[in-house]
Amino acid sequence: PLEMSAKKPVPFLRQVVSVRKKVHRDPRFDDLSGEYKPEIFMKTYSFLDSIKKQEKEMVQKQLKKCRDVEQKEKLQQLLNRMTQQEKAKKNQQKLRERELSLKRQQRELAKQGKKPFFLKKSEKRKLELAEKYAELKRSGKLESFLNKKRKRNAVKDKRRLPSQKNL
Repeated sequence: PLEMSAKKPVPFLRQVVSVRKKVHRDPRFDDLSGEYKPEIFMKTYSFLDSIKKQEKEMVQKQLKKCRDVEQKEKLQQLLNRMTQQEKAKKNQQKLRERELSLKRQQRELAKQGKKPFFLKKSEKRKLELAEKYAELKRSGKLESFLNKKRKRNAVKDKRRLPSQKNL
């Protein structure tokens, strides 16, 4: 190739090829995707629950058949993750239902002409704890839960106390 001088000025009318820049869209923040409504989302993708259930059963069968220790450990971790995701989803659903019921009650009170009253986060947490307590009492696991809680609090208290070495 021919060497060109860098000191020579660039011609005024030069050919520039424009490249169209690709515009990336994030559907989470784009108006074209519509508004996110969890109820509609759950209804639309409810078929995934059955698929997940089948996959979980498959993993359980593989776990029973498996002889290799490493493979068995991996399958067990996968199974644990699946069950945890299931529990988290159920808890999220319960929370959503509770919030919807509170909203319905507020709407009914507003229709009757009363002023709407919204619970604080701390009050919601108290209601949640009361519900958890009732659930544990119903299932008969309350005593073991309270024992675990006591032990945990005892360990925390022990950690906060000054050590005997300092005295």
